[in-house]
Amino acid sequence: MSAAADQDPSLKIVGAVANAIAILRSLTQRGESAGVTTIARETGVSVSTCFNILRTLASERLVDFDPEAKTYRIGLGVLEFSLPLLGADQANLIRPELQRLSGEHKSLICLWQITDSERILLIDRVSSARTVRVDISHGSRLPTYVGAIGRCYAALRNLPRSELKQRFDALNWQSPPAFEAYAEDVERAKQDGFAYDFGHLFVGLEIAAAVITDPSGKPRLGVSGINIAGQLPKRDIERLAADLRDSADWISESLFGVSRGVRQSERRIAAGRAVPRGRRPAQ
Repeated sequence: MSAAADQDPSLKIVGAVANAIAILRSLTQRGESAGVTTIARETGVSVSTCFNILRTLASERLVDFDPEAKTYRIGLGVLEFSLPLLGADQANLIRPELQRLSGEHKSLICLWQITDSERILLIDRVSSARTVRVDISHGSRLPTYVGAIGRCYAALRNLPRSELKQRFDALNWQSPPAFEAYAEDVERAKQDGFAYDFGHLFVGLEIAAAVITDPSGKPRLGVSGINIAGQLPKRDIERLAADLRDSADWISESLFGVSRGVRQSERRIAAGRAVPRGRRPAQ
């Protein structure tokens, strides 16, 4: 079943279309030719249905058929769909996901570019229709190690504790956390894939965030959800954080080809052990 069906059971999913997408995705991910039986097994589509879909896709040049080996591989025809996106701005591609996050969680959702000079630059933001809401100016810049994104960034960098302390000491916060608490949050982010900042970066604001990486594991983008303190119940901000992490995984996969399994494995390796979930001040 598709992710869309999981989110909205009322949606009617067209089976033939879903099967065709599953077949195209399977061929793309495997990167080599495969026969009908193998593709059917990997996608869960019946052999006869798989064969008919592959013939249709081949007629549209979305897959290529090798008549001697009786195998299929992804075809050049898919470029017809991807070329308009290759030159597109990443923020424009991600914006529909930001809008979904903002609408579902009633939060300001921000997209940050992580630069090579270890700064984060706000490149897009989407706000829900709350009467009272927070906002951050487009183009705002912050150090990479500060706030909720900073904890996620530090988790990915996995610096020695002494070096992390040096980076922490150079940061400016409105209400600085103790280094020990910050370091614990960084360790927690290695396991969870998200982090929080409760009133430290900006007094009166609660922030959850996750980071998007490329295939080398380099942090490329950050996505954060921001609310006025106390505006969301604890369980809702925890859902927001988990959704930000899942969206970051999906964007890493969609933009940079980083599989979710790889992202999850990297988190487990970085953490080295299970750690408790994030803290929040009592309400």
